[in-house]
Amino acid sequence: MYPADLIKPMREDLTTIGFEELHTEKSVEVAIAKEGTTLVVVNSVCGCAAANARPGAKASLENDKKPDHLVTVFAGVDREATDKARGFMVPFPPSSPSMALFKNGELVHMLERHHIEGRPAEMIADNLKDAYNEHC
Repeated sequence: MYPADLIKPMREDLTTIGFEELHTEKSVEVAIAKEGTTLVVVNSVCGCAAANARPGAKASLENDKKPDHLVTVFAGVDREATDKARGFMVPFPPSSPSMALFKNGELVHMLERHHIEGRPAEMIADNLKDAYNEHC
């Protein structure tokens, strides 16, 4: 578990632009089951989350089509919520950071850590925008 003061700015990087933090298994179930599209960001303390994932997720929202719901879980902090979210992302193995787009509860697009690490935020944003244009 990471100290709250360490991860606070990492959480706020997403919550200040409208992402809802999920802390329990039930909150994850409710969020993913919602009608429409839901982007789930598995946040983390790693450098690729700061340099690529969070900036990419934020930039992806500069698009005509966007997910109806934006949620996030924090790996290594909200363990139950993160494990539950990852359970909905099967067959993809657990990774953080990662991002998944759900439509009416069904996984329709996935970005794993290996799609994020070492790639510029703009490329991640473009990948998500393509998914939004197709599914949102």
